[in-house]
Amino acid sequence: MRIVMIGAGYVGLVSGACFSQFGHEVICIDKDASRVRALEAGIIPIYEPGLDEIIASNVRAKRLSFGCDMSSAVRRADAVFIAVGTPTRRGDGHADLTYVFEAASEIATHLDGYTVVVNKSTVPVGTGREVHAFIRAARPDADFDVASNPEFLREGSAIEDFQRPDRVIVGCDGEPARDVMREVYRPLYISETPMLFTSRESAELIKYASNALLATKITFINEMADLCEKVGADVKDVARGIGLDKRIGPKFLHAGPGFGGSCFPKDTLALLKISQDHQAPSRIVEAVVSVNDARKRAMAEKIAAAFGELHGKTVALLGLTFKPNTDDMREAPALAIVPALQAMGARVRAYDPEGMNQARELMNVETCADAYETMTNADGLVLLTEWNEFRALNLVRVGELLKRKLIVDLRNIYEPSQMESYGFAYVSIGRRPAGLAVDVTPQARVAAE
Repeated sequence: MRIVMIGAGYVGLVSGACFSQFGHEVICIDKDASRVRALEAGIIPIYEPGLDEIIASNVRAKRLSFGCDMSSAVRRADAVFIAVGTPTRRGDGHADLTYVFEAASEIATHLDGYTVVVNKSTVPVGTGREVHAFIRAARPDADFDVASNPEFLREGSAIEDFQRPDRVIVGCDGEPARDVMREVYRPLYISETPMLFTSRESAELIKYASNALLATKITFINEMADLCEKVGADVKDVARGIGLDKRIGPKFLHAGPGFGGSCFPKDTLALLKISQDHQAPSRIVEAVVSVNDARKRAMAEKIAAAFGELHGKTVALLGLTFKPNTDDMREAPALAIVPALQAMGARVRAYDPEGMNQARELMNVETCADAYETMTNADGLVLLTEWNEFRALNLVRVGELLKRKLIVDLRNIYEPSQMESYGFAYVSIGRRPAGLAVDVTPQARVAAE
């Protein structure tokens, strides 16, 4: 298959590279000439584990290329994917579809022969039909269909997610479009990946609903963590106990400082606007958005309470990106927490394996060469992102570098008993204090009786 990917950002680049890995001929088109030149030179503009190897191997095999001009590419294409940004529109919270319709306009100009135009971008319900009508008005003679094919990529695990997805969702009308999309994803048939065909509206809503439900799970366990601290329970035990229920599952039940990234904040807000526009208010999603915003501010207060008076104190902060294995700073909790600590008079020294360049562009923060440099003569340590290299810190060295042996762990990386054994004052999220573990085995219950 000949595939054109409009947009060489995160979704377009990962999807295009993985489609070429499937054996298709792919060209990624982007208006940013400097980005295209960098990609042609083998410089990858985003951090995603494994992406550089896939791009390099498929460029060598001449299955993957990059360019700025879509005219010849679209004329030869079997499928043209729109993978451009749909940021939150300033002022009203709706998804901004400017780039989607700009892409559709250019695609319409160059269509030649039957082509499936595929919305890969996350777009409001009804956008697929609007794009179809837009192209039809511009090119009454064109032979095309419009499909919705939402992405479900987790940053840091995107290659695995694309090549071994839980499901593939395609919303389209008519068998010709279904045939093309089956061929596009044919390599996944060998792993029996479920492929669900729906209407375009259903596919568009599946994307928003999926992200909103996952965001709800995160927000729920964060609220349970707050309750755990009040009643003396341990949120890790609570999360495991409810996650063992197959109806619930264990994923996205990790208490922390709130969700961030390119999808959940934007998509929950967009879903709210869609539901309001159609007089079908979503009170649950509304609460999720509100609670998550408050969560990030509350984490700054939690840090301040652990440190005591922050004015004049130095906070060592590990982790700036919204999650590990990415350089993405979009809506990261650090963007709310660091300025709040600074406003309270703290000096913040931070380290992140991949996100420091992006962080410096978004806020005024002092960055260090490694994790231990942040701690030198600092008044305490804050763990904000659970990068693997932060999971096995040399705790003796940490204690020697810090002026006060204080760790505020907002990701529950360590165990309270371990921290107590090293002499740290340890503050985590929704955890029982060290020494208060409860044995709930049947033998313990019998003994208690």
